[in-house]
Amino acid sequence: MAEHTIKAFDEEIDKLRGLIAEMGGRAEAAIENAMLALQRHDKKLAAQVVADDKRIDALESEVEKLVIQIIALRAPMANDLRDVIAALRIVSVVERIGDYAKNIAKRVPSIATNRRTLEPMSMLPSMGQVAGEMVHDALNAFAARDADLAVAVIERDTVVDDFYDSVFRSLVTYMVENPKTISECAHLLFVAKNIERIGDHATNVAEMVYYAATGQTAPDRERGGSGQAED
Repeated sequence: MAEHTIKAFDEEIDKLRGLIAEMGGRAEAAIENAMLALQRHDKKLAAQVVADDKRIDALESEVEKLVIQIIALRAPMANDLRDVIAALRIVSVVERIGDYAKNIAKRVPSIATNRRTLEPMSMLPSMGQVAGEMVHDALNAFAARDADLAVAVIERDTVVDDFYDSVFRSLVTYMVENPKTISECAHLLFVAKNIERIGDHATNVAEMVYYAATGQTAPDRERGGSGQAED
């Protein structure tokens, strides 16, 4: 009976990790596609990102139900309990990451009305790439219980913060010099902010992974130029 219980628990944990992996993969794809839609002024791809977010939401609900089942039936302890609780918290953060990607996609139609590429927009793809890589590495750290990789993700948050500050300053300057672009630049400011929040949430995931793997709080992260509090 004990062997059967352990096997059932292992199967449930494997299922939990599989659901999180799918959810994370979809969130990563949402970031990539939202940025592609922005660069290409692709309204169809942007609409697809918005529609696909429903699956991320559904996966979050599925994970929450499975976590409740595991805790109620298996009463995990110590490392196992930390893993399960971390999984519950991580899916909530990944769902928010998906929302930020969706928010970027929603801005595309407004920005796409102007086929001209604004000069400050040239920094956004690189900023989005760094944030997307942080999400990818944070989820890999969770899958591998890799505390060192989690720390590397935390340390990279300053790169995204610095990108945001540069984009913000460039866009504000561009708006002052080109008043007719104020509306479009405002949308790009929201895009930059959403990317910055994706970086923050990837860092949050990494911090949870570090705690689950070590039982200790992650080292305090350095702040980039923006140094803004998280919401």
